[in-house]
Amino acid sequence: MKRILLPIVLFFGLTVCAQEDCLLGLGGMDDEAIISVFQLNEEQEEQMRNWSAELKVRNAVFKDRANYLLKRHAQSSPEDLISVSFKYKDLLDSMRQNVRMLDKRLLSIFNDNQYNLYIELCTQLTLRPIYINGSVNEN
Repeated sequence: MKRILLPIVLFFGLTVCAQEDCLLGLGGMDDEAIISVFQLNEEQEEQMRNWSAELKVRNAVFKDRANYLLKRHAQSSPEDLISVSFKYKDLLDSMRQNVRMLDKRLLSIFNDNQYNLYIELCTQLTLRPIYINGSVNEN
């Protein structure tokens, strides 16, 4: 019963969302697609690869915490599982903030044509684009 309840609690706790952000997927399996679709120049490509590596390091900590949390509470009561689901959601939210922050960094070095293509693709997918105004403040 508890093995079934945990995924259900996590599913319902994590699926309440409005329109989703239009994320590039930096740091995932889409790096080559990003380079190809947006025709990044060498400098942009190098920065993207560095930021992709940074994202993997940043999120590895949160992934480890999430895995530990799930392992530690595998046999917990339903009440405890609800509390765990909120902690798990917080970890996923932190990872998502990292992805958004580094996507925003990459978008900030796009030229006008690249950025307009990004806006167009997001609109076609009915996703909310990340808007950039000048420098990217990460605080």
